Amino acid sequence: MKIDLHIHSKTGSDGALPVEDIFAIARDREMDFVSITDHDSLAAQEKAITLAGRYGIRYVTGIELNVTFTCPSVSGVSLDFLGYQYDIKNRELGSKLQLLRKHRELRASQILKKLNMEFAGENIKEFTPEDMANISSRVDGAFGRPHIADYLIEKGIVETRQEAFDKYLVKCDVPKYPLSLKEAAGLIRNAGGILVLAHPGNPGGTSLATISQDLNEQTGIIARYMLDYIDGIECWHSAHDAKTVSHYVEFAKQHGLIMTGGSDCHQKPVILGTVDIPGWVARQFHI
Repeated sequence: MKIDLHIHSKTGSDGALPVEDIFAIARDREMDFVSITDHDSLAAQEKAITLAGRYGIRYVTGIELNVTFTCPSVSGVSLDFLGYQYDIKNRELGSKLQLLRKHRELRASQILKKLNMEFAGENIKEFTPEDMANISSRVDGAFGRPHIADYLIEKGIVETRQEAFDKYLVKCDVPKYPLSLKEAAGLIRNAGGILVLAHPGNPGGTSLATISQDLNEQTGIIARYMLDYIDGIECWHSAHDAKTVSHYVEFAKQHGLIMTGGSDCHQKPVILGTVDIPGWVARQFHI
């Protein structure tokens, strides 16, 4: 069985391809079970459900929420959580996501102001409201820094997304909406879903690795401060090595947590279905 429960689309957030193209690739790669997990967005879900039925691929609703995590030992750390199997028509969830989208747009405009301050010192033409409108017109789902990075490439200011982040977007960042773990858990669970900690050991991403590289310290934080709010852990991920996978699988078993996995594919490149995820993972969802 081929599984990928962490995929981003252009339809809903910062993927390179619309959900229709993603499912065509999933069909060609003979995927059995997938989930579109766009950032703070449900935009791709109805299409994904329809396409999954058309291609005979098992599907579970998905989303990725960014949480501002705080506990006695750390404050205001950005972590990602995946929501699965929720009702896409849930009003409370839909209202909160609308608020998050508005905040993303405000954040983007504040980032552009900071970029202009950088440009002023480099004799680069400042971005105008027209530039903001041009960037917004390319966003199908949730507005994020990758959209700004792509515009910087288009304008010839940088050559790659990585350069955009390294040179400008890390320095010019603005805080995301401060969604708490308790609030995120409530939103997903009240919509009938489950909440899963995403890529906890990713050394280069939004993860517990930003707090500590030690796997025991990472799971210690989960054990002390997260178990009341999460239902599972993303054990298999494109950035997890074998040691990290084994550590998180053992931890999840000890605490009765659901275990999920995915490529975190944004189609740059298309790594859909390339993470080796055991077939029994699908059985946890009872679909």
